[in-house]
Amino acid sequence: MKMMPFRLMIRLLALALLLVALPGRAAPSPQEILVASDAVRNPDFPFGLTNTLVEYRQGRQTESSTLAIYSKADPAGGQFRSLVRYTAPARDANKLILFNGKDLWFYDPSSKASIRLSPQQRLLGQASNGDVVTVNFARDYQAVTAVEEDTQDGDRQTRRCHRLSLSAANPDATYHRIDMWVDVGNARPVKARFYSESGKLLKTAYYRRYQPIFGVQRPTEMVIIDGLESDWVTVMRYSDWTRREVPEAWLQRDYLPRFKPE
Repeated sequence: MKMMPFRLMIRLLALALLLVALPGRAAPSPQEILVASDAVRNPDFPFGLTNTLVEYRQGRQTESSTLAIYSKADPAGGQFRSLVRYTAPARDANKLILFNGKDLWFYDPSSKASIRLSPQQRLLGQASNGDVVTVNFARDYQAVTAVEEDTQDGDRQTRRCHRLSLSAANPDATYHRIDMWVDVGNARPVKARFYSESGKLLKTAYYRRYQPIFGVQRPTEMVIIDGLESDWVTVMRYSDWTRREVPEAWLQRDYLPRFKPE
């Protein structure tokens, strides 16, 4: 039997979720809700954007970085592959991070060396390497339960949500467990809590500032709060979205020394 194309599957599942309120239709499964929220966060075609990260301690900005990100989904598995280029600060300009399937590499043009990284390693503040690359959660996690409840979003507004409990489906997942709140009415992710294998709360993230991007309302800001120090906050802002080709060569480790930004 021929498998359904991944892009088509996402569209159909997102449509199914938005139709569940109609009489006679069964409620979506937890995994279908997760797939629909992925479709809200991520386009289903290759794209580029700018990710600006700002770290705050006790309300004061302490550090920032700006990244150019180029992403496209693997046609076989559906997970995104991404090339990340530092554009600021000047000391980090043109350093690269490559996420290709299960592997994540860091390349420094000054040393011409590439080293393997862990997705869990911090890139800036509370943002890990795994946070800055584009991710379809439904490819790395299994949503085991979905419970309806009210929660506050990043603007302290009450939202009716599905609270999903996600378990890592493979050893390469960035986090062992995630609780995610997804708006019942439109499948938009509202917030998420990320846990270690020991059950420790690592951080809480809020998805904010929804704007029309490629015809869909998508979050353009993610606010990440440390699990122990609530005054340690990292904000990721997404801008300059563009539909573009991402050459296959860019996603190969041996091409990193030859990469030239356009």
